[in-house]
Amino acid sequence: TLVNTVVPHLVQAIRDKDSCFSSIERQSAGSYYERVKISEPNEFDIMLVMPVTRIQLDESDDTGAYYYVSFKRSPKEKGWSKFLEEDGKLSAFKMLQALREIIKQEVKNIRGMEVTVARKKAGSPAITLQIKKPPLEISVDIILTLEAQQSWPCSTQAGLKIEQWLGTKKRRDFRFRSIYLVAKQNKREKVLRGNTWRLSFSHIEKDMIKNHGNSKTCCESNGPKCCRKGCLKLLKFLLEQLKRKHPKELEKFCSYHVKTAFLHSCVMWPNDTDWHLGNLDHSFQQCLEFFVDCLQKSQLTHFFIPQYNLLSQEDKARHHFLSRKISYELNNGFPVFHE
Repeated sequence: TLVNTVVPHLVQAIRDKDSCFSSIERQSAGSYYERVKISEPNEFDIMLVMPVTRIQLDESDDTGAYYYVSFKRSPKEKGWSKFLEEDGKLSAFKMLQALREIIKQEVKNIRGMEVTVARKKAGSPAITLQIKKPPLEISVDIILTLEAQQSWPCSTQAGLKIEQWLGTKKRRDFRFRSIYLVAKQNKREKVLRGNTWRLSFSHIEKDMIKNHGNSKTCCESNGPKCCRKGCLKLLKFLLEQLKRKHPKELEKFCSYHVKTAFLHSCVMWPNDTDWHLGNLDHSFQQCLEFFVDCLQKSQLTHFFIPQYNLLSQEDKARHHFLSRKISYELNNGFPVFHE
Protein backbone atom coordinates (compact mmCIF):
# COMPACT_ATOMS: atom_id res chain seq x y z
CA THR A 1 0.00 0.00 0.00
CA LEU A 2 2.84 2.40 0.84
CA VAL A 3 4.64 1.59 -2.41
CA ASN A 4 1.40 2.04 -4.35
CA THR A 5 0.99 5.50 -2.81
CA VAL A 6 4.53 6.66 -3.52
CA VAL A 7 5.21 5.28 -7.00
CA PRO A 8 2.17 6.67 -8.92
CA HIS A 9 2.86 10.07 -7.32
CA LEU A 10 6.45 9.97 -8.62
CA VAL A 11 5.48 8.68 -12.07
CA GLN A 12 3.07 11.58 -12.52
CA ALA A 13 5.71 14.10 -11.42
CA ILE A 14 8.34 12.59 -13.77
CA ARG A 15 5.92 12.80 -16.72
CA ASP A 16 5.07 16.42 -15.95
CA LYS A 17 8.63 17.65 -15.32
CA ASP A 18 10.34 16.46 -18.50
CA SER A 19 8.66 15.99 -21.87
CA CYS A 20 11.09 13.17 -22.79
CA PHE A 21 9.69 11.18 -19.88
CA SER A 22 6.06 11.98 -20.68
CA SER A 23 5.21 8.47 -21.92
CA ILE A 24 6.91 6.62 -19.06
CA GLU A 25 4.93 3.67 -17.65
CA ARG A 26 5.37 1.73 -14.44
CA GLN A 27 5.97 -2.02 -14.56
CA SER A 28 6.54 -4.29 -11.61
CA ALA A 29 9.38 -6.79 -11.61
CA GLY A 30 11.27 -8.94 -9.13
CA SER A 31 10.42 -11.66 -6.65
CA TYR A 32 7.49 -9.96 -4.90
CA TYR A 33 5.57 -9.66 -8.16
CA GLU A 34 6.61 -13.13 -9.36
CA ARG A 35 5.10 -14.44 -6.10
CA VAL A 36 8.37 -16.03 -5.06
CA LYS A 37 9.33 -13.74 -2.19
CA ILE A 38 10.04 -15.66 1.02
CA SER A 39 10.76 -13.14 3.74
CA GLU A 40 8.58 -10.12 4.53
CA PRO A 41 7.92 -7.88 1.52
CA ASN A 42 10.36 -5.05 2.28
CA GLU A 43 12.08 -4.79 -1.11
CA PHE A 44 10.38 -3.95 -4.38
CA ASP A 45 11.59 -3.54 -7.96
CA ILE A 46 9.75 -1.08 -10.17
CA MET A 47 10.70 -0.59 -13.80
CA LEU A 48 9.96 2.80 -15.34
CA VAL A 49 9.51 1.84 -18.97
CA MET A 50 10.05 4.39 -21.76
CA PRO A 51 8.98 3.50 -25.28
CA VAL A 52 11.60 4.45 -27.91
CA THR A 53 11.35 4.03 -31.67
CA ARG A 54 13.85 3.25 -34.41
CA ILE A 55 16.93 2.71 -32.32
CA GLN A 56 20.20 1.19 -33.38
CA LEU A 57 22.01 -1.20 -31.05
CA ASP A 58 25.78 -1.61 -31.19
CA GLU A 59 27.43 -4.25 -28.99
CA SER A 60 29.79 -2.73 -26.44
CA ASP A 61 31.66 -6.00 -25.74
CA ASP A 62 31.57 -9.70 -26.57
CA THR A 63 28.95 -10.73 -23.98
CA GLY A 64 26.05 -9.91 -26.30
CA ALA A 65 24.28 -8.30 -23.33
CA TYR A 66 25.59 -4.71 -23.33
CA TYR A 67 24.83 -2.18 -26.04
CA TYR A 68 25.23 1.41 -27.10
CA VAL A 69 21.91 2.90 -28.15
CA SER A 70 21.52 5.58 -30.81
CA PHE A 71 18.54 6.87 -32.78
CA LYS A 72 18.32 6.04 -36.48
CA ARG A 73 16.41 9.27 -37.00
CA SER A 74 16.48 12.22 -34.62
CA PRO A 75 13.47 11.98 -32.27
CA LYS A 76 10.55 14.39 -32.81
CA GLU A 77 10.83 15.43 -29.19
CA LYS A 78 13.63 18.04 -29.14
CA GLY A 79 14.42 17.49 -25.43
CA TRP A 80 16.23 14.22 -26.20
CA SER A 81 19.35 16.07 -27.40
CA LYS A 82 20.41 16.76 -23.79
CA PHE A 83 20.72 12.99 -23.23
CA LEU A 84 22.92 12.36 -26.27
CA GLU A 85 26.72 12.13 -26.30
CA GLU A 86 28.70 13.95 -29.00
CA ASP A 87 28.80 10.76 -31.06
CA GLY A 88 25.00 10.49 -30.88
CA LYS A 89 24.91 7.67 -28.31
CA LEU A 90 22.10 7.82 -25.77
CA SER A 91 23.69 8.29 -22.36
CA ALA A 92 22.24 6.07 -19.63
CA PHE A 93 24.19 8.15 -17.12
CA LYS A 94 22.63 11.48 -18.18
CA MET A 95 19.12 10.03 -18.23
CA LEU A 96 19.52 8.47 -14.79
CA GLN A 97 20.88 11.72 -13.44
CA ALA A 98 17.89 13.70 -14.73
CA LEU A 99 15.46 11.10 -13.36
CA ARG A 100 17.24 11.06 -10.01
CA GLU A 101 17.02 14.87 -9.69
CA ILE A 102 13.27 14.90 -10.37
CA ILE A 103 12.71 12.11 -7.83
CA LYS A 104 14.89 13.79 -5.20
CA GLN A 105 12.85 17.00 -5.49
CA GLU A 106 9.51 15.24 -5.60
CA VAL A 107 9.90 12.97 -2.55
CA LYS A 108 9.84 16.14 -0.43
CA ASN A 109 6.17 16.57 -1.41
CA ILE A 110 5.05 13.15 -0.19
CA ARG A 111 3.07 13.30 3.05
CA GLY A 112 2.33 10.72 5.73
CA MET A 113 5.67 8.88 5.57
CA GLU A 114 9.35 9.64 5.22
CA VAL A 115 10.69 9.01 1.71
CA THR A 116 14.36 9.53 0.87
CA VAL A 117 16.61 8.69 -2.07
CA ALA A 118 19.50 6.42 -1.06
CA ARG A 119 23.06 7.24 -2.06
CA LYS A 120 24.05 6.09 -5.53
CA LYS A 121 25.61 2.61 -5.55
CA ALA A 122 28.48 2.27 -8.04
CA GLY A 123 27.47 0.28 -11.09
CA SER A 124 23.87 -0.22 -9.95
CA PRO A 125 21.18 0.63 -12.52
CA ALA A 126 18.68 1.46 -9.78
CA ILE A 127 17.57 4.62 -8.03
CA THR A 128 16.75 3.35 -4.54
CA LEU A 129 14.03 4.90 -2.40
CA GLN A 130 13.80 4.30 1.35
CA ILE A 131 10.25 4.54 2.69
CA LYS A 132 9.91 4.81 6.46
CA LYS A 133 6.64 4.66 8.32
CA PRO A 134 7.33 3.04 11.69
CA PRO A 135 7.48 0.14 12.22
CA LEU A 136 7.95 -0.33 8.46
CA GLU A 137 11.10 0.29 6.46
CA ILE A 138 10.86 -0.49 2.78
CA SER A 139 13.30 -0.07 -0.09
CA VAL A 140 12.13 0.40 -3.67
CA ASP A 141 14.53 0.04 -6.60
CA ILE A 142 13.45 2.19 -9.54
CA ILE A 143 15.01 0.96 -12.77
CA LEU A 144 15.02 3.07 -15.93
CA THR A 145 14.13 0.86 -18.89
CA LEU A 146 13.89 1.52 -22.62
CA GLU A 147 11.31 -0.47 -24.58
CA ALA A 148 11.79 -0.95 -28.31
CA GLN A 149 9.44 -2.87 -30.56
CA GLN A 150 12.00 -4.41 -32.86
CA SER A 151 13.59 -7.81 -33.35
CA TRP A 152 15.85 -9.17 -30.63
CA PRO A 153 19.64 -8.89 -31.20
CA CYS A 154 21.58 -11.76 -32.83
CA SER A 155 23.16 -12.74 -29.50
CA THR A 156 19.75 -14.06 -28.32
CA GLN A 157 19.18 -16.28 -31.36
CA ALA A 158 20.16 -19.57 -29.71
CA GLY A 159 18.91 -18.71 -26.21
CA LEU A 160 15.56 -19.34 -24.50
CA LYS A 161 15.66 -23.09 -25.16
CA ILE A 162 12.12 -23.73 -23.92
CA GLU A 163 10.75 -25.81 -26.81
CA GLN A 164 10.56 -29.04 -24.75
CA TRP A 165 9.31 -27.22 -21.65
CA LEU A 166 6.86 -24.51 -22.71
CA GLY A 167 6.67 -25.23 -26.43
CA THR A 168 7.88 -23.83 -29.76
CA LYS A 169 4.87 -21.54 -30.14
CA LYS A 170 5.49 -19.99 -26.72
CA ARG A 171 9.12 -19.34 -27.62
CA ARG A 172 8.07 -17.65 -30.86
CA ASP A 173 5.52 -15.50 -29.01
CA PHE A 174 8.14 -14.41 -26.47
CA ARG A 175 10.59 -13.45 -29.21
CA PHE A 176 7.97 -11.19 -30.78
CA ARG A 177 7.74 -9.18 -27.55
CA SER A 178 9.54 -5.84 -27.19
CA ILE A 179 13.21 -5.57 -26.24
CA TYR A 180 13.93 -4.07 -22.84
CA LEU A 181 17.19 -2.27 -22.08
CA VAL A 182 18.14 -1.11 -18.59
CA ALA A 183 20.61 1.68 -17.83
CA LYS A 184 23.57 -0.39 -16.66
CA GLN A 185 27.27 0.41 -16.60
CA ASN A 186 29.41 -2.11 -18.45
CA LYS A 187 32.49 -2.59 -16.26
CA ARG A 188 34.43 -4.08 -19.17
CA GLU A 189 34.23 -0.87 -21.19
CA LYS A 190 37.70 0.55 -21.79
CA VAL A 191 36.62 4.08 -20.86
CA LEU A 192 33.81 4.09 -18.28
CA ARG A 193 31.41 6.69 -19.62
CA GLY A 194 28.18 5.26 -18.30
CA ASN A 195 26.44 5.23 -21.66
CA THR A 196 25.85 1.48 -21.98
CA TRP A 197 22.52 -0.33 -21.74
CA ARG A 198 22.00 -3.97 -20.84
CA LEU A 199 19.33 -6.24 -22.28
CA SER A 200 16.69 -7.19 -19.71
CA PHE A 201 14.23 -10.05 -19.96
CA SER A 202 12.48 -9.59 -16.63
CA HIS A 203 9.08 -9.24 -18.36
CA ILE A 204 9.58 -12.65 -20.04
CA GLU A 205 10.98 -14.27 -16.87
CA LYS A 206 7.96 -13.06 -14.90
CA ASP A 207 5.68 -14.64 -17.49
CA MET A 208 7.59 -17.95 -17.51
CA ILE A 209 7.56 -18.19 -13.72
CA LYS A 210 3.83 -17.42 -13.53
CA ASN A 211 2.84 -19.76 -16.39
CA HIS A 212 5.45 -22.40 -15.71
CA GLY A 213 3.69 -25.65 -16.59
CA ASN A 214 4.46 -28.05 -19.39
CA SER A 215 0.71 -28.67 -19.42
CA LYS A 216 -1.60 -25.68 -19.50
CA THR A 217 -3.41 -26.62 -16.28
CA CYS A 218 -0.35 -26.89 -14.00
CA CYS A 219 -1.08 -25.17 -10.66
CA GLU A 220 -4.48 -23.87 -11.84
CA SER A 221 -7.23 -24.12 -9.23
CA ASN A 222 -8.43 -27.50 -10.49
CA GLY A 223 -5.17 -28.67 -12.10
CA PRO A 224 -2.30 -30.69 -10.64
CA LYS A 225 0.12 -28.73 -8.44
CA CYS A 226 3.90 -28.64 -8.92
CA CYS A 227 6.82 -27.50 -6.76
CA ARG A 228 8.67 -25.25 -9.26
CA LYS A 229 7.90 -22.01 -7.43
CA GLY A 230 8.65 -23.65 -4.09
CA CYS A 231 12.07 -24.63 -5.45
CA LEU A 232 12.86 -21.13 -6.67
CA LYS A 233 11.81 -19.67 -3.31
CA LEU A 234 14.10 -22.05 -1.44
CA LEU A 235 17.03 -21.36 -3.78
CA LYS A 236 16.65 -17.63 -3.27
CA PHE A 237 16.20 -18.00 0.47
CA LEU A 238 19.29 -20.19 0.79
CA LEU A 239 21.44 -17.64 -1.07
CA GLU A 240 19.93 -14.80 1.01
CA GLN A 241 20.80 -16.59 4.27
CA LEU A 242 24.33 -17.48 3.15
CA LYS A 243 24.93 -13.89 2.00
CA ARG A 244 23.81 -12.68 5.40
CA LYS A 245 26.40 -14.97 7.05
CA HIS A 246 29.22 -14.23 4.59
CA PRO A 247 28.52 -10.76 3.20
CA LYS A 248 32.05 -10.04 2.03
CA GLU A 249 32.79 -13.35 0.27
CA LEU A 250 29.38 -13.54 -1.40
CA GLU A 251 28.78 -9.89 -2.28
CA LYS A 252 29.05 -10.54 -6.02
CA PHE A 253 26.24 -13.12 -6.02
CA CYS A 254 22.64 -12.08 -6.46
CA SER A 255 19.29 -13.80 -6.79
CA TYR A 256 19.61 -13.60 -10.60
CA HIS A 257 22.28 -16.31 -10.43
CA VAL A 258 19.95 -18.80 -8.75
CA LYS A 259 17.01 -17.72 -10.91
CA THR A 260 19.07 -18.49 -14.02
CA ALA A 261 20.12 -21.89 -12.63
CA PHE A 262 16.44 -22.56 -11.87
CA LEU A 263 15.33 -21.71 -15.44
CA HIS A 264 18.01 -24.05 -16.84
CA SER A 265 16.69 -26.74 -14.46
CA CYS A 266 13.17 -26.26 -15.84
CA VAL A 267 14.56 -26.95 -19.30
CA MET A 268 16.51 -30.04 -18.15
CA TRP A 269 13.40 -31.45 -16.45
CA PRO A 270 10.64 -30.12 -18.70
CA ASN A 271 7.69 -32.25 -17.56
CA ASP A 272 5.30 -31.35 -14.76
CA THR A 273 5.72 -34.89 -13.41
CA ASP A 274 9.43 -34.04 -12.80
CA TRP A 275 8.24 -31.39 -10.34
CA HIS A 276 5.57 -33.24 -8.43
CA LEU A 277 4.44 -31.20 -5.41
CA GLY A 278 5.34 -33.99 -2.99
CA ASN A 279 8.90 -34.13 -4.36
CA LEU A 280 9.95 -30.62 -3.32
CA ASP A 281 13.02 -31.78 -1.38
CA HIS A 282 14.21 -33.96 -4.28
CA SER A 283 13.65 -31.22 -6.90
CA PHE A 284 15.31 -28.61 -4.70
CA GLN A 285 18.38 -30.83 -4.28
CA GLN A 286 18.51 -31.46 -8.03
CA CYS A 287 18.47 -27.71 -8.75
CA LEU A 288 21.13 -27.11 -6.11
CA GLU A 289 23.38 -29.85 -7.45
CA PHE A 290 23.15 -28.27 -10.90
CA PHE A 291 24.00 -24.83 -9.44
CA VAL A 292 26.96 -26.25 -7.48
CA ASP A 293 28.21 -27.86 -10.70
CA CYS A 294 28.01 -24.44 -12.43
CA LEU A 295 29.95 -22.84 -9.56
CA GLN A 296 32.66 -25.48 -9.68
CA LYS A 297 33.12 -24.93 -13.41
CA SER A 298 32.69 -21.12 -13.12
CA GLN A 299 30.19 -21.40 -15.96
CA LEU A 300 26.55 -20.28 -15.76
CA THR A 301 25.16 -19.44 -19.17
CA HIS A 302 22.72 -16.53 -19.39
CA PHE A 303 19.31 -18.05 -20.16
CA PHE A 304 18.62 -15.75 -23.14
CA ILE A 305 22.18 -14.96 -24.31
CA PRO A 306 24.13 -18.24 -24.55
CA GLN A 307 27.53 -16.59 -25.20
CA TYR A 308 27.27 -14.64 -21.92
CA ASN A 309 28.70 -16.39 -18.84
CA LEU A 310 27.28 -14.92 -15.63
CA LEU A 311 30.23 -16.27 -13.59
CA SER A 312 33.39 -14.45 -14.57
CA GLN A 313 36.56 -16.52 -14.63
CA GLU A 314 38.49 -14.15 -12.36
CA ASP A 315 36.09 -14.88 -9.48
CA LYS A 316 36.81 -18.63 -9.28
CA ALA A 317 37.75 -18.49 -5.59
CA ARG A 318 34.36 -16.93 -4.74
CA HIS A 319 32.52 -19.53 -6.83
CA HIS A 320 34.32 -22.35 -4.99
CA PHE A 321 33.61 -20.71 -1.65
CA LEU A 322 29.86 -20.64 -2.39
CA SER A 323 29.87 -24.18 -3.80
CA ARG A 324 31.52 -25.44 -0.57
CA LYS A 325 28.97 -23.61 1.59
CA ILE A 326 26.04 -25.01 -0.43
CA SER A 327 27.47 -28.55 -0.42
CA TYR A 328 27.82 -28.32 3.36
CA GLU A 329 24.16 -27.28 3.67
CA LEU A 330 23.04 -30.04 1.29
CA ASN A 331 24.89 -32.73 3.24
CA ASN A 332 23.83 -31.56 6.71
CA GLY A 333 20.11 -30.93 6.32
CA PHE A 334 20.37 -27.15 5.76
CA PRO A 335 21.33 -25.88 9.24
CA VAL A 336 21.25 -22.29 7.90
CA PHE A 337 17.43 -22.56 7.51
CA HIS A 338 17.06 -23.10 11.25
CA GLU A 339 19.29 -20.25 12.41
